[in-house]
Amino acid sequence: MTTPTAPSRWEADVLLRDGRTAHIRPVRPDDKQLMTEFYARVSDDSKYKRFFSPMPTLSETLLNAFTEVDYDRRVAMVLTLRGRMIAVGGYDAVSERDAEVAFLVEDAEQGRGIAQVLIEHLAQAARERGISRFVAEVLPDNIGMIQTFKDAGYRVTSGVEHGIVLLEFPIAVTDTAVSALVRREHEAEAASIQRFFNPRSVAVIGASRREATIGQTLVRNLVNGDFTGRVYVVNPTAGAVSGLPAYKSVQDIDDDVDVAIVAVPAEVVPDVVLDCAAKGVHGLVVISSGFAEIGEAGRKRQRRLVGLSRSYGLRLIGPNALGIINTGSRVRLNASIAPTMPPRGRAGFFCQSGALGTAILEQVKLRGLGLSTFVSAGNRADVSGNDLLQYWEEDPATEVIMMYLESIGNPRKFSRIARRVSLRKPIVAVRSGRATQGVPMGHSVRKISAPPEAVDAMFRQAGVIQVDTLDQMFDVAQLLAHQPLPRGRRVAIVGNSDAVGLLAADAAVAEGLAVNRQIALPSEPTPEEFEDALDAAIDDPEVDAVIAVYIPPLNVKGDEVATVLATVGEQSDKPIVSSFLGAQGVPELLRVPDVAGSTAGRGSVPSYASVESAVHALSHVVDYAIWLRTPDGPALDLADCDVRAAREVLDEALGRMIQGGDLTGDEVARLLGAYGIDLWQSLPAATVEAAVEAGDRLGWDVVLKTGGAEELERPDQIRLVRNIGTPDDMTDAWRALATTDRVLAVQRTAPQGVPVTIRSLEDPLFGPVVSFGIGGPLTDLVGDLAFRIPPLTYSDAASMVREVKAAPMLFGYRGSTPGDVAAVERLILRVAQLQNDLPQIASIDLGLVLVGPDGAAVLNAAASVRPPTEARSDWYVRRLNPAGGDTLPT
Repeated sequence: MTTPTAPSRWEADVLLRDGRTAHIRPVRPDDKQLMTEFYARVSDDSKYKRFFSPMPTLSETLLNAFTEVDYDRRVAMVLTLRGRMIAVGGYDAVSERDAEVAFLVEDAEQGRGIAQVLIEHLAQAARERGISRFVAEVLPDNIGMIQTFKDAGYRVTSGVEHGIVLLEFPIAVTDTAVSALVRREHEAEAASIQRFFNPRSVAVIGASRREATIGQTLVRNLVNGDFTGRVYVVNPTAGAVSGLPAYKSVQDIDDDVDVAIVAVPAEVVPDVVLDCAAKGVHGLVVISSGFAEIGEAGRKRQRRLVGLSRSYGLRLIGPNALGIINTGSRVRLNASIAPTMPPRGRAGFFCQSGALGTAILEQVKLRGLGLSTFVSAGNRADVSGNDLLQYWEEDPATEVIMMYLESIGNPRKFSRIARRVSLRKPIVAVRSGRATQGVPMGHSVRKISAPPEAVDAMFRQAGVIQVDTLDQMFDVAQLLAHQPLPRGRRVAIVGNSDAVGLLAADAAVAEGLAVNRQIALPSEPTPEEFEDALDAAIDDPEVDAVIAVYIPPLNVKGDEVATVLATVGEQSDKPIVSSFLGAQGVPELLRVPDVAGSTAGRGSVPSYASVESAVHALSHVVDYAIWLRTPDGPALDLADCDVRAAREVLDEALGRMIQGGDLTGDEVARLLGAYGIDLWQSLPAATVEAAVEAGDRLGWDVVLKTGGAEELERPDQIRLVRNIGTPDDMTDAWRALATTDRVLAVQRTAPQGVPVTIRSLEDPLFGPVVSFGIGGPLTDLVGDLAFRIPPLTYSDAASMVREVKAAPMLFGYRGSTPGDVAAVERLILRVAQLQNDLPQIASIDLGLVLVGPDGAAVLNAAASVRPPTEARSDWYVRRLNPAGGDTLPT
């Protein structure tokens, strides 16, 4: 008899409500000893609430029942921490679709959201096994467990029978359930980062007395940065380091330690993890190198490091990290090896590259930008940019977010979080390797099957301001940090140089801005003249932003003009950018004092070395402001979308093709029809008799066309005869075309229109991706396609259609009849929703859609499927990326 096994995807590291990690996995028959020890630590009260009667120990029968399951009708999962079992939950099917669910959590671990984690993972497993509803019996005084079920986000109904509360709730994934899960994820991940940025005590492990060493630098930066907490140094061979007493081990420190900064040889780091876990340290910042960045041996060491850290509840920044910084006056934490402590400011910065981190901090200081917090994550084996976004979303000290990304381990999650955060705070990002798709050493990510353009589209869709260089990132961030957002694309140019004013106007037009006003000043304007011109531009209702240019005459410093700029900038409700003396950043002369203590307050006017840089930064901010103010539009009406019918088509296909494959023409038609997409029927015509019969079936007014699968998507490659209305017409047409060796097919005559393509695919990392383009060889040649990541809004679909360069063909180009663009947008939304709802779909291809003035006809389509276990195993449960890497689970 085969021993039942659980899918490997059911095992994961997870974050709890307090930011600590734990491990969830299916129960195993060899867990009996762990189960016995766990049960012995549970209080009598918790045992009574679980079993409704006193049960001090588990009988052999119950012990076997809890640890030996079939992972189908009976499933149990355990949560472990430090090698101990701290919770168990499971379900037993009581009917084809219903299962009874129950939990038991160790008393010392209650209040950390453990039951919610178990519910998430058990519900996902149950859905995979065909269970659609959970039922539970709870004692009336077990208020915590009753609330846990309600907080899961499902619709809970209850009743009372014989003094027992009976709970029932469907476990289908709903918007409410997903929202509850996302909220829990946000709280846990933000809490885990908050511990790093606000420690009461920091221990430097590997502190050194030798100058110019990493351990010495870390201690010096913490002390010289005026860290408000306690600093401890750990060095087994020294009595003191930098005037601080040295401890042989972190466990020898008398007080609590919140964060440990680790700078010891790579082979010693695992021992440090064990010491820190025993001490109760919350998080590790590993500066040490010698991990995944050196090759396979280092990758193995890194996986072990992360797995060990998480198994003991610790989060990890690094390894091979530069460190972390918090400039807040209540913390003043410089736990990094960077020689420069950035000034206090409004921007949070996440950087993956330790090598670039130092240069970045120097630029921040030179530009007068200032940071709230800074993280250089190195190999990003555990803590990632997604975690930082979760923290910065609620951080009152951070108003702008900057990210230098060398790889994206979970773009699907990044897209979801970034889109939410961008609605509150702007995100400016540089993504290296865009052209080469390269990944630095130390970062291991699964291959993205979607084209690079899809990644760029994901950033735009999420509202992320993506720039090409670090300089551009600072250009944009300093504008966002100090000036209000523009209301539109209309700009005024004020300056004392006609030549530079023309350059500014040319740059503005090239960036898609509208120059509505130009005010030319004398080459040597008085401060009063400059102020009057600025006021006139700002007061103009046809102006949304002002570009100020000041080129000083010889032997003139321009202090008085700078005072005017700063004063007007502080009071203006419209953004002002300047090219003042060719300075870069926020010069002292243009800064407004900040009551919060930052180097430059709100209203400070950023200056750019060239007017083109100023305009380029402004255009990015304008695009973000417009994205922010663009409504999503009404939700797609799904009343005629039959998910169950579509799923039946896929189940039948996968029953026929276990490993997946292409759907038949009939299956494609049924799949699309389930979501309200009408695929025009195409009947084969291998003989003239078959062609005539096809004409009869379709009711005549048909076309006879030739071409294989590829040609049928290319109107320019198809030979056809239109408007065939009788058997005689069909005979003539068939004889005319049958001289070719291509496939012949009969289809109803479609109205004239513009050919477009709508495609979707399931990417291993992105999940669903949708594309749109105008059909034809030029589109293929120049890659004129628009991409988006579902779920889509109406504004997403509308922007896709208008984004492609050939879009004018749909809007009456050169006097042609405009197409029914609304019908195209609805088609895009339906394809996106279908791909989003059913991860079994590997791809959908509406290869030929003709868009006329009265609708869009889908003339040709194809689709393929894959086993559902290969897709989106992490969508409806919280899980951390696998130990030591950025990849998603398979």
